[in-house]
Amino acid sequence: MVERVALAGADDPVLRDYVRLRDVQARRSLEVEHGFFIAEGEKVVRRALESGHRPRSFLMAPRWLESLADVLDDHDVPCYVLSEAAIERVTGFHVHRGALASLERPAPRAVDDVLATARRIVVIEDVVDHTNVGAIFRSVAALGFDAIMLSPRCADPLYRRSIKVAMGSVFWLPYARLDKWYEAPDLLARHGFQRVALALDDAATDLARLQVGDKVALLVGSEGHGLSPRWRTTADDVVMIPMAADIDSLNVAASVAVACWALREG
Repeated sequence: MVERVALAGADDPVLRDYVRLRDVQARRSLEVEHGFFIAEGEKVVRRALESGHRPRSFLMAPRWLESLADVLDDHDVPCYVLSEAAIERVTGFHVHRGALASLERPAPRAVDDVLATARRIVVIEDVVDHTNVGAIFRSVAALGFDAIMLSPRCADPLYRRSIKVAMGSVFWLPYARLDKWYEAPDLLARHGFQRVALALDDAATDLARLQVGDKVALLVGSEGHGLSPRWRTTADDVVMIPMAADIDSLNVAASVAVACWALREG
């Protein structure tokens, strides 16, 4: 059973996992180097635990103790209890959902292991906005794709904002980082994937007219620059989503949702 620990103030050193949650650079070094991540909100905390992630501690306002009592009773880690105002001083923002958990960061998945069992995947190049990464995970999971591959510079799916936007789908959707990014197009080909690049290109095929095979990798780039030339030129197909007049493109996360729906298995 978890131990409820009522703290006297927001400066207690036991709260170091939760300090300055809005400082992206600080959180990246702290969480990755020390092997944990933060989940926010009752629903997301529950999904993290149901997915098998092990908690290090909880931090919550008194009003959440009853609704999360079953979760707290299942884990032998401390639950730090503070007022909502004190939690705001610790984290740097108003945690309106009131409940936080620090959880052990899982070991990275091997790329070959993820690709070996996947038939529909999305490959993301240099999408650095955590909201977009979370939205992509949510769409990919909702539309029945099997996995996500990330470039080395993509935002962390286990950053608090990514998790929240993804509604916890980062906990069960397999993903891996393709560290050897230049070699990755050839790796996908060796695994039998039809590489479909989503790009603004005059010569691109209308997405709705594309003929796809058994295994498909949808390739998407950052909103600023799109896919790099290496990925566009090695793709088996380049496709676009037709736009109404005077509209250049969709947000990258919206584009992924549309393309996943079009490329889903029938």
